[in-house]
Amino acid sequence: QVQLVESGGGLVQAGGSLRLSCAASGRTISSYGMGWFRQAPGKERDIVAAINWSGSRTYYTDSRKGRFTISRDNAKNMVYLQMNSLKPEDTAVYYCAAASVFSGVVVTTKRFDHWGQGTQVTVSS
Repeated sequence: QVQLVESGGGLVQAGGSLRLSCAASGRTISSYGMGWFRQAPGKERDIVAAINWSGSRTYYTDSRKGRFTISRDNAKNMVYLQMNSLKPEDTAVYYCAAASVFSGVVVTTKRFDHWGQGTQVTVSS
């Protein structure tokens, strides 16, 4: 069983940056597709970015392209989300997720079978 713990959230002004980290334990995630999701109050959880097992391929939703960067360090069992030029609409709880059966870029929520507890990101205007 994989445990995922997110960190790095907080309060930041619009235009600022945050780097989220996801620490995995219990098993190596080196063969897993990984993703970051967000859930704003009253809204469904949706994908922000995804990365394949090696880090060679990534996916971003259109609103995050050029602002967010997903990366991973398999030696450290870590996944990261660098968020730049943050906007108030980026405010949400951000979740790290693992798709243990899929090693490619996974964008379908139901394919992720391990989830962290989330970290709050608040962007003030």
